[in-house]
Amino acid sequence: MGLPVAEVERFRDDLGSVWPDRIDDGMARIGIAVSGGPDSLGLLLLAHAALPGRVEAATVDHRLRAGSADEAAEVARVCAALDIPHATLTVEVAPGNMQAEARLARYAALADWAGERGIAAIATAHHADDQAETLLMRLNRASGVAGLAGARGRGRVPGTDLPLLRPVLGWRRAELGAVVEAAGLVAAQDPSNANDRFDRVRIRKALADADWLDVAAIAESAAHIAEADAALDWMAALEWRSCVKKEPMGLKYRPQAPRAVILRVAARIVRELDGEDARGGAIARLVDALSAGQAASIGNLVARPNAGGWSFAKAPVRAARRER
Repeated sequence: MGLPVAEVERFRDDLGSVWPDRIDDGMARIGIAVSGGPDSLGLLLLAHAALPGRVEAATVDHRLRAGSADEAAEVARVCAALDIPHATLTVEVAPGNMQAEARLARYAALADWAGERGIAAIATAHHADDQAETLLMRLNRASGVAGLAGARGRGRVPGTDLPLLRPVLGWRRAELGAVVEAAGLVAAQDPSNANDRFDRVRIRKALADADWLDVAAIAESAAHIAEADAALDWMAALEWRSCVKKEPMGLKYRPQAPRAVILRVAARIVRELDGEDARGGAIARLVDALSAGQAASIGNLVARPNAGGWSFAKAPVRAARRER
């Protein structure tokens, strides 16, 4: 299953850009999340070629559709042939937003597995086509900067300090598929990827038919928006330190920054006092009301303009109103 040297070197450079502190540490092992599809299987092959002996793999079986156990078993077979340690992680998905709950369950299982195995980082196969599709979907929903920001090359597994790496953000879906094909493997195909009920599938098909659109350029724009999103987070943290103070009943905020930063600070205030995240539209309505000199409520909080700032406090139980 040898891969072209140029592709392996390209991947190693990309991995080094998001894992510079450990890529040359011969003891640090990386965990690859492998579903069995062409994207994650391509990532596994590249990582194995670039870091021989330092790769482990895990397949999360959400048990949401028939055939998932067979796909996990096939990944295990491929890993055995490559002498890569593999684990199948079976999870329960809580009721609610199926995709969101599955994501939480998946990352929690991967984090536990990594901790048990002493793995230094988890890598996933998010690529340029994913970035472009997500950006276009969210543009179609009038998302703000945070929603439009592409996935970053390095983050943290939710709820942990474990590095979450996305080393193939600069690769196209077809390139990863070609890696799998060159290795003589047949990847699993998720039937939901052909179901037009899903926005992403419709966007994917539209992109395939629009040869005048440059997917790589769209993905690069998503990366630029991610940089802008990080800058806004930095400014919001500075605004918080400078302009938010404790009051006997809650918090006082004297806004100084542009509206995009104020929205983030207001969202953090709501989260700190109410213990929950509010929807972006609800935060925008709150800020608009306060900017117009009007009191407003959100969740279990009441906010009032006074003395050059805004005061946030818990509302009396009978006055609390849910807007999420």
